[in-house]
Amino acid sequence: MDATQLQPDIQYRFSRSGGAGGQNVNKVATKAELRFDVRHSTLLTDNERAILEEKWANKLTTDGELVLTHQTERTQLANKEKVTKKFYRLIEQAFMPVKARKKTRPSKAVVAKRLASKKRKSEVKEGRKKVL
Repeated sequence: MDATQLQPDIQYRFSRSGGAGGQNVNKVATKAELRFDVRHSTLLTDNERAILEEKWANKLTTDGELVLTHQTERTQLANKEKVTKKFYRLIEQAFMPVKARKKTRPSKAVVAKRLASKKRKSEVKEGRKKVL
């Protein structure tokens, strides 16, 4: 799935940025908020929808909407571009196949080092006991 195809389902809202700034902060709505409704998107297949809901479980609202914001830039357009890039990056990461883990064994040297460390620690603790 090409992420740019999802553009029709994206909604933008703008509001005043928070935090310290200057005179401009209080009167210009530069904070960009991107909203993407995963559950009701007409461009996603059921399989894609399930993948996004699973991978974005902690990012979605209770209505199944992804909400991203960006407010560091001074202009509305720059913030809109940044939040859109962030959205596309999230989409790409969600659909990237997970690499299968290769099973490996610890080397003999690593095992020997761990056992020697345990032995040393055991001897130190043994030395702390009271002599009867």
